[in-house]
Amino acid sequence: MRASGRIGGMSSPDAQSPQPEKPDQDPVRDRVYRSPAGIAGGVLLLAVAGWFGIDAVISGEGRTPWLALAALLLLVPLVIAFTVRPAVYAGHERLRIRNPFRVIVLPWGRVAALRSGYSNEVVAESGTKYQLWALPVSLRARKRAARQEMRAQAQRGEGVDVRATGRGPGVGSAFRSGGAASQRAVAGPVRSTTDQAMDELRELHEAGQEAAAAQGEVTVRWAYEILAPAGAGAVLLAVLLAVA
Repeated sequence: MRASGRIGGMSSPDAQSPQPEKPDQDPVRDRVYRSPAGIAGGVLLLAVAGWFGIDAVISGEGRTPWLALAALLLLVPLVIAFTVRPAVYAGHERLRIRNPFRVIVLPWGRVAALRSGYSNEVVAESGTKYQLWALPVSLRARKRAARQEMRAQAQRGEGVDVRATGRGPGVGSAFRSGGAASQRAVAGPVRSTTDQAMDELRELHEAGQEAAAAQGEVTVRWAYEILAPAGAGAVLLAVLLAVA
């Protein structure tokens, strides 16, 4: 017997009713920028502080364990704040900056400019400047990128003064490069890592600053999860030193 799509004069919901569609989800996530060198240095400092602090707590005598605990309570949040914590989250609608003691959220419509000098910073429409701790400027990296760009221009034959560079490639080196010069020509000028990140942020700003979803107010939140334990450690350390 052939199965019918109607049961008791009523249509089967599976046969007649369309299945609900899942809402579209945006597969693009925020870009995250952090400092690998800062994170590595912070982990190293935390390991050293933990080693000496725990040893002082276990084997110390008198007030030494309490002083070690107070110092750890003060230093660990500060090390985390300046090394591991900083990050920049960039999406199509907003820029979220996680600095050592604050979290700043700026819709792209409220961003006036992104500047790079001795530090990278974002300027709001109100004129307030916020430093990007997660994107530190390295003058050494900039100089290295400038030297690489100078060599790339020489290989592309863009009229670089070979006497000034002191390392002019010959015909043989051009053949040995295996097309590297043409690849760099397509990729564009050589830039340091943080300068490349700032270029990407500027592109996101230009693309999203006029969007309706990119409007709103700038919000600033203090990082009490860092300030509270560090303040408690400072007070405890001051009390212990005062009663010595």
